[in-house]
Amino acid sequence: MPPGRLRTRLRVRLAAAAAAVASTWRNPDLRRAEMSFAGAWTAEWAFSVGIGVFAFRHGGAKAVGIVAVLRMLPAAVAAPALTPYADRWRRERVLATVCVIRAIATGVAALLVGVTGAVFAVYALAVGAAVAAVPFRPVHSALLPSLCRTPYELASANMVRGLLDSVSTLVGAALAALLLSHAGLGAVFGAAAGAVLLSAVPLLRVRPERATRAAVSEAAGRRAAGLAGAMATGSRAILHDNDLMVLVGLAGIETVVRGALNVFLVVVAIEVIGSGEAGVGTLTGAVGAGAVAGSIATSLLVGSRRLARWFGLGVALWGLPLALLAIHPSKPLALALLAVIGIGNALVDIGLFTLIARLTADDVLAQVFGALESVAAIGVAVGSLSAPLLIAFFGVRGALAVIGLAAPAAVALCWLRLRALDSDMTHRDSEIELLRAVSLFAPLPLPAVEQLAQVLEPVSHCAGDTVFAQGDVGDRYYVIVEGNAEVGNGADGVAVLGPGEGFGEIALLRSRPRTATVRARTDLRLMALSGVNFTSVVSSYGSSNAAATLYVDGLLARYSPD
Repeated sequence: MPPGRLRTRLRVRLAAAAAAVASTWRNPDLRRAEMSFAGAWTAEWAFSVGIGVFAFRHGGAKAVGIVAVLRMLPAAVAAPALTPYADRWRRERVLATVCVIRAIATGVAALLVGVTGAVFAVYALAVGAAVAAVPFRPVHSALLPSLCRTPYELASANMVRGLLDSVSTLVGAALAALLLSHAGLGAVFGAAAGAVLLSAVPLLRVRPERATRAAVSEAAGRRAAGLAGAMATGSRAILHDNDLMVLVGLAGIETVVRGALNVFLVVVAIEVIGSGEAGVGTLTGAVGAGAVAGSIATSLLVGSRRLARWFGLGVALWGLPLALLAIHPSKPLALALLAVIGIGNALVDIGLFTLIARLTADDVLAQVFGALESVAAIGVAVGSLSAPLLIAFFGVRGALAVIGLAAPAAVALCWLRLRALDSDMTHRDSEIELLRAVSLFAPLPLPAVEQLAQVLEPVSHCAGDTVFAQGDVGDRYYVIVEGNAEVGNGADGVAVLGPGEGFGEIALLRSRPRTATVRARTDLRLMALSGVNFTSVVSSYGSSNAAATLYVDGLLARYSPD
């Protein structure tokens, strides 16, 4: 490619990346939700470094792994148990409550960390804080789509969150390293408590539009009855969708590597490269630094039609650096390779959370993300428990190689399915763009439009055909893809409709016969929605219902013969 053309394409990509960040910043609710995430995740990483060092002081590498398991296994149960409430209650309020509970548990741990004989109390509080933190990411992931209008905006929001996740990893780890060097573990825990408490504040002003309470309750009732049924809803949704199974399965393997990395960071820093306790924070910070660079790079992927494949590459990059580190575990190499893992983390975030949000119905979205969190918790626990055993059996280098090669091998097996998923989502994007051009659907949040796009049915008519006649029973709503349609009332033509325009809403929204006849003026290619799908979505949101009422009143005045 000529250098001039390459520079032009790069400028276009950079402009698109800047626009992606700007689109998130211009949306007040998205901006507040992202600020809350940044505070909560900074606290999480600082606390993770602190509790890892605390455990190592009191029991070595085995204690680090055991504490990680104790923190993750209750989370595996808590995620499906707690997230159903986020699909029934206001998600932003659930998040604020989670932040307050975490702040209390972490703050008490800060007070006890230096108390003789309080080791197990600190461990218990760490477990409590971990359980309280479980709903945060899945509920936050389910909240973001309801604040967006287009797939582009959702990908942008996930890209920005990935960047904030990366910055939080870096800042949290760096803060922990600094406080460990100058103030001690109590200060690390105290800073984490303060940060997570402050993260609740922006959520108090987030106001997403959700379906009416009646619609939410009806959907919840259809999905499951009782807590036991609700806990299984997310898992059932995943098991019934092959694409979700592939995404969650690869994410589970990535979290096994993540759990092992929690142990490797401590062991490599203290026992292999001799960096001491503060070196744990330094190595963790290298992951964060790479993730920051990767997140900036993923801003170029917001408009990409290959998010599934980029996600797969990100999973592979979680493992390959560990396998390479096994060759020569020196400090410079460790820092460089851990930064590559951070890049992989950024790729996983933008692909995984965007794709799952788009493949899942909104009324169970938090539960699906909760099931993902449960898988992640189990994966981290397995990785954290396996790493010390593998180190004991194979040595540090052997353990790094075994864990590191698992992720790229799994991605290779799933590569064809990831390519097919990218193709499917590209087709869906065109359907969403078609629906967004219709004024009735413009006010709807992205999950509602995704729901409609999934049930669109193609319909064709030749020039002169009658699509429906005045007085017919209304059972469908139509959007024109190609061609022109003539709307007639009696013998008179009333209007000519073209691509991007819809018709058939009056009979559906007012429960009355068709008020006009629609004929194909040219060959017509249409997309149709059943009456049930159309009315259930449009009537469930206050903004679209109000817009539809005004629109239909205007059409009735225009088309009615009297």
